[in-house]
Amino acid sequence: QVQLVESGGGLVQPGGSLRLSCKVSGFSLDDYAMAWYRQAPGKQRELVATIGTWDITQYSDSVKGRFTTSRDSAENTVYFQMNSLKPEDTAVYYCNRLFPPVGWGQGTQVTVSS
Repeated sequence: QVQLVESGGGLVQPGGSLRLSCKVSGFSLDDYAMAWYRQAPGKQRELVATIGTWDITQYSDSVKGRFTTSRDSAENTVYFQMNSLKPEDTAVYYCNRLFPPVGWGQGTQVTVSS
């Protein structure tokens, strides 16, 4: 059964850091590129980072230089290290296979506020 479980979100002050995790089951990370998305209140879900099967990463301009994604194939887990957080990073963060996507997990809430 394919499943995505995101965790690690929380409330953090501007300039702070968080590390998100995405535990996957039902498929191997070695076989698929993965992606991180976020959805802010009242906005559409947006793609912010990808990590390919050879660990090649790409980032949206909004997070480039501050966020880093990585993965541990042995643990079947994808990570999202978020540094220098800004209030505009506040959103629910999701992971998914880049292509083809599977059913969405519950996401993890990140709130950046003083």
